[in-house]
Amino acid sequence: MSVSTPSTSASTGMSFGDAIVTVFRKYADFSGRATRPEFWWFALFSTIVSSALGAFNLVTPEGVIAVGSSLAGVWSIAVLVPSLAVAVRRLRDTGRSWTNLFWLLLPLAGLIVLIVFWAEPTRPEPTTTPAVA
Repeated sequence: MSVSTPSTSASTGMSFGDAIVTVFRKYADFSGRATRPEFWWFALFSTIVSSALGAFNLVTPEGVIAVGSSLAGVWSIAVLVPSLAVAVRRLRDTGRSWTNLFWLLLPLAGLIVLIVFWAEPTRPEPTTTPAVA
């Protein structure tokens, strides 16, 4: 008797590399859904890259040259649209509207509310039944 094991992608979700590739492939796609692994792996990747770039500031006798901060700023602008797109797709995956991004207008509480929304499991898509004439 042979026992088959589920594939890695089916049991644990999307891999780190797959998530990054998927987000950049759908960089301006605000339709559809994004799974939890896709969203959180990209958030981790973006945070790591931004932190690494920010660490490249140069200290000289005349002061600090903010090369790293400038690079981190450029990175943040470069991933703004992909980040918004994956955030909207993740909200849609939890059964919410993109307008929930306006929670970010509340300084700390809004971010906490969105983190809770983004951490929720996927909700199945509503099924549509044909109208009976």
